[in-house]
Amino acid sequence: MTKMLLAAAAALGLAAPAWAAGPDVNDRQDYAFAERGFVGTRADPKILAPDGRVVWDLTAYDFLKGPAPASVNPSLWRQSQLLAKSGLFEVTKGVWQVRGFDLANATFIAGKTGWIVIDPLTAAETAKAALDLANGKLGARPVVALIYTHSHVDHFGGARGMVAQADVDAGKVQVIAPQGFLEHAVSENIIAGPAMQRRATFQFGSLLPKGPEGLVNSGIGMAVAPGTQGLVPPNVDITKSGQELTVDGVRIQFQLTPNTEAPAEMNLYFPDLKLLDLAENANATMHNVLTPRGALVRDAKEWAAYLSESIRLYGDRTDVLMTSHAWPRFGRAEIGDYLEKHRDAYKYLHDQTVRLMNDGLQGAEIANRIKLPEALDAEWYNRGYYGTMSFNSRAVYQRYMGWYDANPVHLAPLEPADEAARYVAMMGGPAKVLAAAQAAYDKGDDRWAGELANRLVYADAGDTAARELLARTYDRQAAAAESAIWRNMYLTGALELRSGVRAGPGQSAPLDLIRNTPTPMLLDLLAVRLDPDKAKDGRVSVDLAFPDRNERFRVGVKHAVLTYEADPKGGQADGVFTLPRSQFLAGALAGADLSGTATAGDRAALAKLLAMLTPPRAGFPIVTR
Repeated sequence: MTKMLLAAAAALGLAAPAWAAGPDVNDRQDYAFAERGFVGTRADPKILAPDGRVVWDLTAYDFLKGPAPASVNPSLWRQSQLLAKSGLFEVTKGVWQVRGFDLANATFIAGKTGWIVIDPLTAAETAKAALDLANGKLGARPVVALIYTHSHVDHFGGARGMVAQADVDAGKVQVIAPQGFLEHAVSENIIAGPAMQRRATFQFGSLLPKGPEGLVNSGIGMAVAPGTQGLVPPNVDITKSGQELTVDGVRIQFQLTPNTEAPAEMNLYFPDLKLLDLAENANATMHNVLTPRGALVRDAKEWAAYLSESIRLYGDRTDVLMTSHAWPRFGRAEIGDYLEKHRDAYKYLHDQTVRLMNDGLQGAEIANRIKLPEALDAEWYNRGYYGTMSFNSRAVYQRYMGWYDANPVHLAPLEPADEAARYVAMMGGPAKVLAAAQAAYDKGDDRWAGELANRLVYADAGDTAARELLARTYDRQAAAAESAIWRNMYLTGALELRSGVRAGPGQSAPLDLIRNTPTPMLLDLLAVRLDPDKAKDGRVSVDLAFPDRNERFRVGVKHAVLTYEADPKGGQADGVFTLPRSQFLAGALAGADLSGTATAGDRAALAKLLAMLTPPRAGFPIVTR
């Protein structure tokens, strides 16, 4: 295997493979863990949506059964092979996981009367398929409890594929989540949702074909299932670490870990099974401290601290460890080593970034210099298949210092396209810059070739020769990338340079999320859509009464700013409108006529206010301007 990996790396033109001084390429332990306890899988590999669309195909990654090609980093190929192992697996007595049906795992625990399910995947279709598989192989049971480990959609979006809201309302199903779950589940994609979704197309490679020249995995799983997302709100909150519940006869202890991988997250310990579930706090890869799709920066120091707490609380009584992605680990000594070294990787990342920052290094300088020590780098689970030391160190820098590097030249930067055009002119024009970029590419200096070609493309998006050369630098960097999401971003960039911006999956906010979004948060969404060119010096105010929610808000525009006040006292709005909140949203977001809902004042006031809003630009360019 070593010879195969070395040959593949040589074909990539790498001076030394990224893993050369790292993990043992002959170590097969992860394969044994990933295959352990296999029970079976679906007879039909295709999971379909109600309209017949394929949501998931278990045969889509069969190409991974061969050796690593020159187009994929051999270390990433190994990770892809492991993540692609799909089906129903026994984790320990009474506990099973369905893996490889979505980005995350669904865990099934046999209670006295039914299933306790941890993390019901992203989509209802894949969640139902997972439940059907468990029932078919292990005997049919009702789902009596759902547990959401954290507030990301790949861990709750498929809930309606496993339980009916009527059963939850009737008290037949407990839905358990960490404190703050609902707020964070609905808020993350509200304000910055359009930009995040566009960037997520790059991160997860959703436009790429699956295969050796395209998508091979997403670092923590194969891909995000493009199915029907929903949300069954929790009815049991975990409010403190050490809280214990007995759920359908199964004892569970909880450890809250807020602001680690998610703003609301928790680990679970099963004392009678000696089983620890670390949610997404210790995946089989370095995680993102700042996700490239965009989010608030996470706290690497706290992340390490919570892993230390997990070791202290559970380390000497855990025989099986599982997480929300990838495969379990077995054996107390193995688990202890895993937790300690995973913890130390995040602590080293934080501490050494801050040390270099305090020595005066900027983010890019730190990113190019920081490396894990050999004892940590030698573990496959600390490799950067998802997050990387390079990206994460810049995230730590950003958390403490922000975007500004303290160099005054960056106080008032030129716009990128203007700056690029000036550089191209200064360097002698497009032909000379293209020749220099080509020369760098021919020498294998892809980062510099890409920098030069990118200047040309930003200066003139119609420069097809520069676009193609830049795309080729991305192709080659994708082939060398150990990080699955770096690979996805390089390849998606190359795709858009060659083919232009293409429509993505277009996943709008699920209705369940909108229903559970607090009204102030929805009004904040309208505020960030206010267009000053439309508002100008205009003034308008409306009172919105939502009898279905027993809410009343005064919303106004003045000075090209939209503000609102709950339960207004005194004063008088230009118009008063009484309607269900869902009808208001249909008008605000989809243009439905709301004039008939006026109950006092100017019937046109609400239309005047909504006319000042502009929806986000769909499919905005990223690799061009």
